Amino acid sequence: MIDPYKAGLFSRNPYAKKRPCHGELVVVLDGKMENRKLQLITPISRALCTGEIHELIVTDEEQAGPGQEVNRIAYWGFFEVTSGTVVVAGDEVRIGNSVLGTIAGFDETHMPNHLNIVIKAAERKTGVELGLALEEKIIITKKEEE
Repeated sequence: MIDPYKAGLFSRNPYAKKRPCHGELVVVLDGKMENRKLQLITPISRALCTGEIHELIVTDEEQAGPGQEVNRIAYWGFFEVTSGTVVVAGDEVRIGNSVLGTIAGFDETHMPNHLNIVIKAAERKTGVELGLALEEKIIITKKEEE
């Protein structure tokens, strides 16, 4: 069996339309690491099902993306999916009314317990530094074409 992402069969993102992923923060984290060695998987997407809980991790590494290693990270927290969908690298992550970053990729270190969703942002701040609150709404949505 061939993985179409590893084989380079897609020349562009095939996800033309998809509904947003909605969720709520269930844990706010306060930690940073300089040498985390997260291994982002090659596939650009993951299905997130209603009721699952996944971790949100942020990096300021510009090259972060599918198939890459990510080291400089900060932890935002864990969220429960309240409306499932497929999440794709490049999707925007909104908490409250603000876009805080875009999906860089996914790390499966802790699967099947939870997926690490790695977000690329200009600033590497923890959930506490961002002032995140329990039950705060999260929306992950396809970035509007420019």
